Amino acid sequence: MIFGQDRNELRKMYKDAWQKRCDKSPLTPLEAQISDVVEWHPEYHADVTSDELDKDYSPVGGQTNPFLHMGLHLGIREQVATNRPAGINSVLTTLTSKLGDAHAAEHQMIDCLAETLWEAQSQNTAPDEKKYLQRLQQLTR
Repeated sequence: MIFGQDRNELRKMYKDAWQKRCDKSPLTPLEAQISDVVEWHPEYHADVTSDELDKDYSPVGGQTNPFLHMGLHLGIREQVATNRPAGINSVLTTLTSKLGDAHAAEHQMIDCLAETLWEAQSQNTAPDEKKYLQRLQQLTR
């Protein structure tokens, strides 16, 4: 597992990677991926640089958890890099071409990933890769 289970440790990784990017310090490949995603989300920069990394984000109050959102971007990128489920990298390529924006394409794919993860969690099962890929392929039509 790349990140471990401690959310503050994970959030500190985002903070450290972003600080290194801002300082123009050398980045590990993982830090480069993280800081690329942070750079795409200026609305989250205050959260990433905050000294209060233990903050709770409540969807009831309309708050988006920036670390969860950016983590889903990283998840999509990992899936595309490994082409798992098979065909996901072509979905990203097609969707990016269709939308003209890789960030917007990832956001649409994140919605499919989040729905698939929610279903699996609520049913206490493994995520259904076939159904997930079908959702993703619907985006390209």
